[in-house]
Amino acid sequence: MRDRSKDMSEVLLLLNSVDKVKEFVSIVAKYEEEMDLVSGRKVIDAKSIMGIFCIDLSNPITLRIHGRNENAQEIIAAIGAYVVV
Repeated sequence: MRDRSKDMSEVLLLLNSVDKVKEFVSIVAKYEEEMDLVSGRKVIDAKSIMGIFCIDLSNPITLRIHGRNENAQEIIAAIGAYVVV
């Protein structure tokens, strides 16, 4: 049985404006990997613009990328403007 926990990467994001949300969704929609945004106890599809607007965007949120690490690193590089260091 394969350990799927190793097939997930996480990064903190700040999407505190409508333009940032629209640009973020436009970028992540290009990838096949499943991605979730986590805010408190809420977990939503990172490719769902409506879902993103249902969470608190005033604080950083966690992006979980489900897939191989190489692909996750490519996605993180593409959304680098929104990553909180």
